[in-house]
Amino acid sequence: MRRAPNLFLLLLLLALIVTTNFSACNSGAANSKPAGSSEPRPDEPAVTFKNVDGQDVTLASLKGKVVIVNFWATWCEPCRVEIPWMISFQQKYADKGFTILGVAMDDEGKSVVAPYVQSTHFDVDGHSMTMNYPIVLGDDDIAAKFGGLIGFPTTVVISRDGKIQKRYIGLADEGDLDKEIKGLL
Repeated sequence: MRRAPNLFLLLLLLALIVTTNFSACNSGAANSKPAGSSEPRPDEPAVTFKNVDGQDVTLASLKGKVVIVNFWATWCEPCRVEIPWMISFQQKYADKGFTILGVAMDDEGKSVVAPYVQSTHFDVDGHSMTMNYPIVLGDDDIAAKFGGLIGFPTTVVISRDGKIQKRYIGLADEGDLDKEIKGLL
């Protein structure tokens, strides 16, 4: 009779692993630290990214705007679900002091990311559109400055004063994210 509870626990653990992997693409980064809770962090990450043209983009240069930092990868299916939302948010709120910063975490870097950004179209409210927000290249060191990643997508909401307000691990909820943005604008 003792085997039944052990089997139940094993099946429960397996279900948890499958559910977690379904909701967020595993980053596969051995050096990434766990992202922790979704509670706001009081500190401001000091980060300098490189865009696909090799130019520096600092997070500090975006202070004064509400910023969504969206960690994604070209091969991540949940990321492809979120990208049309990000395009729409950028359209709706850019003139109100808002921007998305897409952090591409592909190991191959620019050679994969640049063509993807230029040629991949997404259905945004019935219109075929490419990504309309700044895309930068990320790595484990950049991810660590945001508390590490345990999967993709990971979305970090930053207020106008540069403070992290919320973190979404895995596929975010479009409505919740929209409310979060509106509340900070």
